[in-house]
Amino acid sequence: MFLIFDTETTGLPRNYNAPLSDFDNWPRMVQIAWQLHNKEGKLLNHNSIIIKPNGYTIPFNATQIHGISTERAIQEGSDLKLVLEQFAEIVNQTQYLCGHNIEFDINIIGAEFLRCGLPNYFENHPIIDTKNDDTTNFCAIPGGKGGKYKWPTLTELYTKLFNSNFAEAHNAAFDVQATSKVFFEIVKQGITKVKELNKDDLALIHYQDVNLSELLKHELNLKNSNTNKQKEENNNVVSKESLNELTLKFSHLHNHTQFSVLQSVSDVDDLVKKAISFNMPALAITDHGNMYGAFLFWQSIDKQNKEIKKHNDAFDAAEPKAVSIGKKTELKCIIGCELYVTENHMERGKQNNGFSIPFLAKNKNGYENLCKLSSLGFTDGFYYVPRIDKTQLLNFKTNLIVTTGGLQGEIPSLILNVGEAQAEEAFLWYKEQFGEDFYIELNRHSLPEEDHVNSVLLKFAKKYNVKYFAANNNYYIDKKSSVAHDVLLCVKDGVQKDVPIGKGRGFRFGMPNNEFYFKSNLEMCELFKDLPEAIECTNEIVLKIENYKLGRDVLLPKFQIPKEFEDERDNDPNDEGKGKRGENAYLKYLTFEGAKKRYPNLTSDIKERLDFELVTMARMGFPGYFLIVSDFTTKARELGVSVGPGRGSAAGSAVAYCLGITNVDPIKYDLLFERFLNPDRISMPDIDIDFDDEGRDKVIDYVINKYGSDKVAQIITYGTMGGKSAIRDSARVLNLPLPDADKLAKSFPDSLEADLKSLLNPKGISEKYLEKIKDRREIVEQSNNFRKLSEEKTPEAEVLKQAYELEGCVRNTGVHACGVIITPDELTKFVPVTKPKEGSMLLTQFDNSVAESAGLLKMDFLGLRTLTIIKDALKMIKENHNIDIDIDEIDLNDPKALELFQRGETNGIFQFESPGMQKHLKDLKPDNFTDLIAMNALYRPGPIAYIPNYINRKHGKEPIVYDLNGMDEFLQETYGITVYQEQVMRLSQKLANFTKGDADTLRKAMGKKQKDVLDKMKGKYLEGCKTNGHDTTVAEKVWKDWEAFASYAFNKSHSTCYAYLAQQTAYLKAHYPNEFMASVLNHCGNIEKITFFMEECKRMGIKVLGPDVNEGQGKFSVSIDGNIRFGMASIKGVGENTIQNIVDERKANGKYVSVFDLAKRLDSKSINKKSIEGLALAGGFDSFEGVHRAMFFEKQLDGTTLTDKLIKYSNQTSLGNETNQASLFGGEEEVQISDPKLPTNIEPWSALDQLSREKDVVGFFISGHPLDPYKLVIEHRCNSNCGQLKAGLEPFKNKEITFAGIITGFENRTSKTGKAFGKLIIEDYNGSIELMLFGKDFLDYNKFMSVGLFVFVKAKIQDRYNQPGSLEIKINKIELLDEVKKSAFNSIKLSLNVDDVNNQLINQLVSIFNTNNSGKSNVEFIVEDANKNQSVKLFSKKYKTNVSDELLVELNKITQLKYELK
Repeated sequence: MFLIFDTETTGLPRNYNAPLSDFDNWPRMVQIAWQLHNKEGKLLNHNSIIIKPNGYTIPFNATQIHGISTERAIQEGSDLKLVLEQFAEIVNQTQYLCGHNIEFDINIIGAEFLRCGLPNYFENHPIIDTKNDDTTNFCAIPGGKGGKYKWPTLTELYTKLFNSNFAEAHNAAFDVQATSKVFFEIVKQGITKVKELNKDDLALIHYQDVNLSELLKHELNLKNSNTNKQKEENNNVVSKESLNELTLKFSHLHNHTQFSVLQSVSDVDDLVKKAISFNMPALAITDHGNMYGAFLFWQSIDKQNKEIKKHNDAFDAAEPKAVSIGKKTELKCIIGCELYVTENHMERGKQNNGFSIPFLAKNKNGYENLCKLSSLGFTDGFYYVPRIDKTQLLNFKTNLIVTTGGLQGEIPSLILNVGEAQAEEAFLWYKEQFGEDFYIELNRHSLPEEDHVNSVLLKFAKKYNVKYFAANNNYYIDKKSSVAHDVLLCVKDGVQKDVPIGKGRGFRFGMPNNEFYFKSNLEMCELFKDLPEAIECTNEIVLKIENYKLGRDVLLPKFQIPKEFEDERDNDPNDEGKGKRGENAYLKYLTFEGAKKRYPNLTSDIKERLDFELVTMARMGFPGYFLIVSDFTTKARELGVSVGPGRGSAAGSAVAYCLGITNVDPIKYDLLFERFLNPDRISMPDIDIDFDDEGRDKVIDYVINKYGSDKVAQIITYGTMGGKSAIRDSARVLNLPLPDADKLAKSFPDSLEADLKSLLNPKGISEKYLEKIKDRREIVEQSNNFRKLSEEKTPEAEVLKQAYELEGCVRNTGVHACGVIITPDELTKFVPVTKPKEGSMLLTQFDNSVAESAGLLKMDFLGLRTLTIIKDALKMIKENHNIDIDIDEIDLNDPKALELFQRGETNGIFQFESPGMQKHLKDLKPDNFTDLIAMNALYRPGPIAYIPNYINRKHGKEPIVYDLNGMDEFLQETYGITVYQEQVMRLSQKLANFTKGDADTLRKAMGKKQKDVLDKMKGKYLEGCKTNGHDTTVAEKVWKDWEAFASYAFNKSHSTCYAYLAQQTAYLKAHYPNEFMASVLNHCGNIEKITFFMEECKRMGIKVLGPDVNEGQGKFSVSIDGNIRFGMASIKGVGENTIQNIVDERKANGKYVSVFDLAKRLDSKSINKKSIEGLALAGGFDSFEGVHRAMFFEKQLDGTTLTDKLIKYSNQTSLGNETNQASLFGGEEEVQISDPKLPTNIEPWSALDQLSREKDVVGFFISGHPLDPYKLVIEHRCNSNCGQLKAGLEPFKNKEITFAGIITGFENRTSKTGKAFGKLIIEDYNGSIELMLFGKDFLDYNKFMSVGLFVFVKAKIQDRYNQPGSLEIKINKIELLDEVKKSAFNSIKLSLNVDDVNNQLINQLVSIFNTNNSGKSNVEFIVEDANKNQSVKLFSKKYKTNVSDELLVELNKITQLKYELK
């Protein structure tokens, strides 16, 4: 017999693996139904019984599923024990227990057996579950774990078998009826087999159904009566108080912002402004699990309150405009957080987010406790979400207000899902722990669940005298934004919006309606007019909360100074030294000790400068800051970490220079301290330090160890949705086809200033944005077109509408690249913290934009790759030449290094690598370090326009004019052009008697265009100029020039530091090019860069040889003969241990004489197939006589390769060595193993094949490139490359392009209409691109469909036919590169200045063309006289040359010469 049964319960267990005796875990049985059938399917017994609850209630959500409420169960139910005994009799009659997911029901009933003291009647009964592997494969529902099918639900299985749904009334009887029918059908069809039933038995099965029509009517009647009852209850609403009075008392206390990651679209500033517009007394922030937005929220309210105070002062002063508006209410800031509270925050393995419970800080202490709890959620309890438990909560509960929260709160959740008794128990726990700071939160979002929860909570409120308040759980500001919020939730879960909202398979999470918005006071009072005390209670909570500031001055950690410098007065809090006397004394001591080394001749001027800086630092109270920075930079050098010369304005401090913080003499280069610290106002110093990027972490570790891991943190970054990102996300969620989405995203204006908030503003494109782009016609056009797209009635317009609201939402978090926070005490006393995904270092929850305002000492520890390049180059120079170079002592005016700049050969030279910079350098021909400082400052947007003037003035082609007397003192070094901010500062002091502080204020105001400040200072400036006898009209002109240029003018201190680094790299490149370029190759980052710098090596005449086991290292290195040897670590498949083994063995016992010698000497673990083949493909064995790469892969007659022989030989020799060691003790004879023979009769690969395989293991060609013979043609006859075209066609729109490459693949296809088309894949030095060939193009160019052909392509980038905005490459012509090369260059034109022509130059040119006199290209000369603006064209009759790389290398050495290929 077969017993099919099912149960309805009060809910689900917390732990499905818990023992049945854990009664708190296993839910109660509400209903049981069964059908007993014999093997033919005949119905023998059936029943459906509701259980009378005893000591528990049936949760609301359970009732919603099966329709059995506590009241109904009491009325209709039977005694549990009697029901179980009746069911046990049926169990004893059956052979099999059957059901769908039957294990759940067996456990539910088993726990009830134990509760009633009954034996487990299920023992020794086999089970058949209709949810099994057979039915899963039968239904074949995709999407299961590990690529398997999903388990079918009962409905899915029933539908699959009978092609119809069964009548569901949320009752166990109907589920049993369906399960029984399913059971016999899957047995009959042989889907699930029962061993006792044979074929004959199956043929006899005729399932007898049960008639449940009367039960169905009963269930439907009950459902309708409940609905009517709810309607009657909802109509009993009576107004108790005037709405106008109530509106003044309401504040929203449960609000989420965009910092509730991917859960809210409310912008912080917009939320604050909305609350102010409603004249609310207060506003709270309660983001999910984090406090990311807390400080910005406080800052926003603080800013608005200052404006309100200003307005109210105007109102009190009876100013008409203010009076017409009326007095405004300042907004109280309430910091809160909706924490995830779980039973055990350490529990892992199964996702358990716990309950979402809002907490509000009553005062600063409460805020600190909230910070600690939020931090613990991330640092200790993070598992899917940040979690805390009640033990942690009790430790930090002081001065916190807690509410019952929304439906995800603990008490509402227990009411809905477990039972009122358990909810009441939790209610009493919070009341006991928080007393009068525990409040009931009532939400009314028109949800039946909330109505039920509210009714129970109000019952608890009355019973235990707990106050309740009105709330609206807000996730968006305006009701219309509910759609955007729904889109955001879909983005979070990676689903499309058209998936229905609900629970279970085929549904997605979403809000049930659009009521979760920031309702007005009036709306809330109307909503709660039957409970006016709930509105008033929000005001009671607001009055409980103190006003407190989150902003504070930066607090420095205490720096431990030597005892002899300690000052007892520092212990007196009232002492005017502010506790810094000892630190100031120690700082002064260290400064003058350093000055003895920096300035052997310590003049009175230098001493005066140092004293001035020290006095300023003491007055500002920051001596500890400089001691801290000096300490870790000094330690860095001790640890062997390279420290940069400085960056930013800090290089203007002579004290920093003496302390070793910076390495550029500010006095020598006239760098201003007041640009760093304004002596007239207290401002936090900001010193950014560069370390070599490989050593940076050592310095951070030192800081952590010194100050404590709980006091040092990195800084968080918020990854917000940008315009394009919001468009793509919205398009994906709204199911816009991918091509249309891509086209829409690409229509976004190509400007950094562009954002959706500016472009799609309801009032029109932002005026501020239009002002920024007004001079860029193309961007203006793009912006207007984009705006038009949003105004159309199309799916694209709907996408833009939603993207507009999503822009700015926090999508994820990251780690600031260099920022480090150090606090004087535990971090969580100052800022909530979190943890990064990788690493153990703490991470602040506040980002860099508020760090200083929040009182956090922030320092930037930057990893600079250039310092690592210099460091490694010096190490190689020491190894190869036994020379120790102090890079900080080189001549900054080294002629050989400056010649590199003059020739524009600056690839690899810090900050001077771009083609544009190289062009200007060739014209400038810098002959001193000062020129490099100026060029570094000028080559940036704005000042770049002055570069031609600077060059012409340097070379005397343009007069140098100074507008006012005395300006030459500070502008002479830059030929009368204002290049640096410091020059404006100096000149304002000299011309108009500005103080140092005034000068810095002017600099800052001009840079930030602070009109009100500038208006005040302009009068002072003109008055000062007049006092000094300067013409006010000219002075006015100077002021206007400054205003125009100062916003672009650069910091000289920073420019000097980076020019210093540039000159160091140039020095190494000029004097030790091989070591320098090897270091550059080691640290240049990616394959494209490596390829680029290998080309640079070739241009310099430096060979870059492939890997070699007898010369190579892990990294690029310089061999004895001066060539650069490729690093073996870059070869795919060759492990670090193998490389180390090769290098160590070679150093210890000499070079390897053969591949078999290598196999014999290395550890047999290093001789594996992957390593050998990787080395072979890259050419690592090429230097061995008689060996070529094909041998390692091509099989010989015996079926083995050379790779196989090496592995076998290595294992044999390794075993032989072990045997020989044993013979030392055992007296056995030594085993001799002879070297195998190299394979014979194996043909080497072709050059192209070899290069192709080489590229497979290293990512690019080492020993050459197939296109090398055509390199000159590509460089001088192509205006684009495959890499550029693949990156995007937009820059080439409507332009003719030429590019060249090798055919690496092709495809021949046929369309659905039978037309032939194809595809060519072309690759060059920079990447590969696909060209589609249709129609005539296919007929004309399919002859080039052959791998290995070298081609030259002429094409045009244009819109696709009937697809405006979608670009294509339209081919005009394809030629063979060989043919193009033959006629590529008709002539070479050389340009010279007449002043540069001399015998030495002529002899040099004669020598060059004598060497290169075998070609067909004409040689032309253009001799120019710039002073007379004349030129003469000359033709060489004697020489015709071959334009080659060798020729151009020689011509590039003549810095006075320019050439052009025609």
